Parts: sequence; C-alpha cells; structure tokens
Amino acid sequence: MSPTLVPLADAAETVDYAATTFLIVCASFVLLMTIPGLALFYGGLTRAKSILNMMMMSFGAAGVVGIVYVLWGYSMSFGTQDVAGIIANPFEKFGLAGTDGIVNPFGYEGYGNIPELAFVGFQMTFAIITVALISGAVADRIKFSTWLVFAPLWVTLAYFPIAHMVWGGGLLGGGETSLSGLVFGSTDGEANVAPIDFAGGTVVHINAGMAALVLALVVGTRVGFGKVPMRPHNVPLVMIGAGLLWFGWFGFNAGSELAADETAALVWVNTTVATCAAMLGWLVVEKIRDGHATSVGAASGVVAGLVAITPACGSLSPVGSIVLGLVAGGLAALAVGLKYKFGYDDSLDVVGVHLVAGLWGTVGAGLLATEGGLFYGGGFEQTAVQILVAIAALLVSGVVTLVIALALKATMGWRIPEDVEVSGIDQTEHAESAYELTARGGRIGGASGTAGARAPEETHDLEGAKG
Repeated sequence: MSPTLVPLADAAETVDYAATTFLIVCASFVLLMTIPGLALFYGGLTRAKSILNMMMMSFGAAGVVGIVYVLWGYSMSFGTQDVAGIIANPFEKFGLAGTDGIVNPFGYEGYGNIPELAFVGFQMTFAIITVALISGAVADRIKFSTWLVFAPLWVTLAYFPIAHMVWGGGLLGGGETSLSGLVFGSTDGEANVAPIDFAGGTVVHINAGMAALVLALVVGTRVGFGKVPMRPHNVPLVMIGAGLLWFGWFGFNAGSELAADETAALVWVNTTVATCAAMLGWLVVEKIRDGHATSVGAASGVVAGLVAITPACGSLSPVGSIVLGLVAGGLAALAVGLKYKFGYDDSLDVVGVHLVAGLWGTVGAGLLATEGGLFYGGGFEQTAVQILVAIAALLVSGVVTLVIALALKATMGWRIPEDVEVSGIDQTEHAESAYELTARGGRIGGASGTAGARAPEETHDLEGAKG
C-alpha cells in the first residue's frame, strides 16, 4: 500500500476516473486469483477424490469473508478510531457506514481521488485470498463446516488486526508510536525507518503461512502421510491455476499503488522479473537435487516468486528483483521438503512457499531496497525493522491461530472419519465427484429400454480406491 494511505485524507469532490478504473480492475484481478486461480492451483495439487472439497474451501472462504469484511472487517482494518495500535473500532464503519465519500491516499489535490468504496472492494479481495491460502495446508482431511467457522474467526482475530497494524496506522506501520518508531525514533509523527510492505508480505503471506503451519500441526497428518504416494492428480490444472495467479498478481501488487503511475509501472516490471527468476531458481534446485525439472516445480516457483516480491515490489530495482526472486525460488524448493523431516503434513506446501518466501521477501526488502537497503549503503536499520515486523506478524498469527484451532478441535472437531478420508472427502462432504469414471453403456436405458436403469457398478477414483 501507499505509505500515505492512512489516515485517508478528505478529498475534493472530483473523482479521478483513471485511478478509480485502475483500482476496480485491479480488485477484479485479485478476486480472480482466488476464484478460479487458487482453486484450480490447489485443486490440481490434491488427489482426485478431494478436488471439489479443495476448491470449495476457496469458494467458501470468499463467501464468508466477503460478508464479514463489509460488516466489520473494513472498519477494524482501516477505521480512524485506533484501539491501542492493534485494531480500529469495528463499529465506526460497521456495514460500511460513512464510506460513500471520496478519499485521496496521496494527499494531492485532484490526482488520486477515488471513492472509498473502491478501496473497500480492493481490500476485501486481499482478505479473501489470505484465508483461502491457509486451506492448502489441511487438504483432504477436515470438515467443511469447521472450515466455514474457522474462516470468520481467523480473519477477525488475525487478519484484520495485522492489516490495521501494518497498513492502518498501527503498531507495525510507520507512525510515531509504531514499533519501528519506538526503536529507531520518529520525526514529525513519522518513524525514521518505516517498514516496507507494499502489498502484503506480512499481512498476507507470513500471516497465512504461519496459520497454515499451526493448523497443520493441530489437525494432524493425513492417513498414509509419508508412506503412501499423494501426488497431484491433474498437473495441467496446477499450471493453469499458477498462470491465473500470475496474471491476477499484477492487480495485487501494481494495484496497491492505488493509481496508474510510474510506481505502478515499476511494480509491474519487478513482479514479472522476480517471478521469472524464482521459477528458474526452483527448477535449478530440482534438476540438481532430483535430476528433473518438473511442471509442478515451475508452477510452484512462479508462486514463490510472486510471494517474495509482494512486500518489496515498490522498493527494488528490476535487477534487485531478479536477485530476490532467484533466491526465493531456491529457498522455497528446499523448504517444501522440511515437512517430511519434521513430520508436519502441510498438504500443498503453504508453509514452504508462502511462509518461507514471504519471510525472505520481507527481510530481502531491507537488504535490496534502493533507498535504505543494506546492500545499497543504507545501513542495517531497515533490515532490522523488517525482521522485527516479520517476527511480530509470526507471533500474532501463530498465537491467534493456535487458540482458534484448539477451540474448534474441542468443540466441532476438525477431522473427517478415517474411512471417509480414505474413500474420498468429496462424496461425503459434498455428495459429488469431480470425475465420473464409471463405465457407461452405449444405449440409454440398457437392453431393457428403461430410461436411466442400469446395473450397479463399482466406481474407482484415480488412486484406485473404491468409492
């Protein structure tokens, strides 16, 4: 986000239609990242018997979080009545009261004037995808009903507070009373060394990645984890999903400038080259370690690069972005194997990609920023602030997620029955299957001519388990 975003200044009555159009289009891109981008990416990575449930977790997150955001989420994140630097008053703009005016995040006369509702819509899509990202860590094995209760609890108690702390003028932002202001001092109400998080390294990726790790530990491993192959069932879907994520991510990053200007252009280029470099970095690690450069590796490298460049995209040069992306791809490729070493079942590598690449992108911004970065002669202060903010986000997300996860485990329960998990979660939770693999007769009604009548048949999923 623009560092001058909060508090939103009163604006003249003239709307900047270019900036408004830009933001609405970018918000649509970010929504596309979740539905269908993330749904396809995660769905292809699961086993055939679980794809609908996996995709429904993204759809469910969108449905629940969209409502919650309008009611109290926006007010908690970007309201003007700060509460201890942690949240804003959830009742100030409850139901989007008082958001029918024009705001100007830049503070310039005329330029950048946008309806506040355009900003609301843009931020809503960020909240939606952050919750949906967590679902990949617990694929194949949790109750859909428990997920739908977890989503509003977590977004309220973890996402909205961190969004306020980072972007809404709270403890992890760049104000006088922020963590960075207290450590390195402030001038004229602004921290001397403000944290860098242009589009959500802490708010989205570290937040979701840490929640994914905690949830995977609380829920436990899938049946057969580490013993039975659990390969992606549809790699083309994975690659299509990754492509849609890459496309939508331009709305995620460039849109965070809130205007179509030179910074947005820089962000677009940085996002592209960092992603290209991360994909290559992942493939190099795969080739050296495993002897093959895989399609799933390419898709995963794309996501790792997008994650890493998110906080830093407005502060790096294109060359610095290449370096950031290359390291991100290599680190994430190595990190996804940690779940087997430590025994946590992060089904679709949310921890390895989003948490690790998100941490690197946040810290890497302090190293590679063209203004204040350690490698550009800026000293260690910026890097120190980045590390402090990352640790704070880890702690908040981890503690809140643990409390919610344990409470739901003791009340609703997380796990589906073991036999249901083995046979496939789609049929039990949703009474559907993604692929009809039963052999059919060539004639309607069979030999008897009775429409729809046919003999009972066994069905099998793509892993060979009877359905």
